[in-house]
Amino acid sequence: MQCLTPIIHSLSSIDSRIMGFFMDKKKQGVLVIAEAGVNHNGSLEMAKQLAHEARRAGADIVKYQIFESGMVASRHAEKAGYQKTSKNSAESQLEMIKKLELSNSEFVQLKGYCDSIGIEFLATSFDKNSTSFLKNVLKTKLFKIPSGEITNYPYLVQIAKYGKPIIMSCGMATIDDIRSSVEVLRDNGACDITLLHCNTQYPTPYCDVNLLAMNALAKEFGVRVGYSDHTLGIEVPIAAVALGATVIEKHFTLDRALEGPDHKASLEPEELKQMVTSIRNIEVALGSANKTITPSELGNIAIARKSIVAKCAIKEGELFSEENITTKRPGTGMSPMLWRDVIGREAPRDFESDELICL
Repeated sequence: MQCLTPIIHSLSSIDSRIMGFFMDKKKQGVLVIAEAGVNHNGSLEMAKQLAHEARRAGADIVKYQIFESGMVASRHAEKAGYQKTSKNSAESQLEMIKKLELSNSEFVQLKGYCDSIGIEFLATSFDKNSTSFLKNVLKTKLFKIPSGEITNYPYLVQIAKYGKPIIMSCGMATIDDIRSSVEVLRDNGACDITLLHCNTQYPTPYCDVNLLAMNALAKEFGVRVGYSDHTLGIEVPIAAVALGATVIEKHFTLDRALEGPDHKASLEPEELKQMVTSIRNIEVALGSANKTITPSELGNIAIARKSIVAKCAIKEGELFSEENITTKRPGTGMSPMLWRDVIGREAPRDFESDELICL
């Protein structure tokens, strides 16, 4: 893999945007997390290239997964159905994730690379040591809890006690599961929690997305909400933004044909860029709750609307009636909404056919 030349970029605007998101409850703008996950296939250089592509696509954050494989899965744990292929069907989950593990020293280098090119680094941890490493060595500004850890009490307590902003995915969980987890987090010091609606199937069938549940989480827990997407394509995360998502998380890869558990359900770089662009367009398009005439359409009022005009020649003193007046463009004369005020009035002068009626 060709080593990428670091792109020197000012970090102040990135930092302020990320931290501003968590400090401002009325924050405008969607936080886009490009989920690299383990799609680096255990290669530091590929992990760096994923960061480069995430930045190029316009994402705010590139997120990885950090773990000590022996602390995550026992030798008896099976792989998920979507992770099994004919090539490695006999492989255990532990054997699979061991090949996808980056060392702590590699994560230090990766974090430094992300800083140098101006994209926020984030990693989801899956064990106690990796969680501590994020806090004490990499000094990440926030923590991401994956769906699989939502019932892991000691893990939740550890993260909550750090007092950092938390984003938690809610796949495979009931409202009661989520309530219990949120209570644990809040009881142990977490005060800034964002919940991501999620379906943990790769890829997620559209019939199982249940996107409206996202806002049910906001109503139930009084927190910001977002959406972690595992569908194919980019339609659903864009729809989530239109429904009020404040965070979007989406897996991406350098190439869906690569060997590995998550590549097939991930976006490729140009698709990621298209998704981010579409999200930014939707953000602008949402506007405000006020219905007003916008500057761009103001000039079309006279063109598109109609005025009261003479249907035929009208003599001075003749009464206006439905037989001699009608409505036509342009809308520069009397509004047709004044129709009842005009009917039955005397013409103050002669009018030619199609002439605007003036009283």
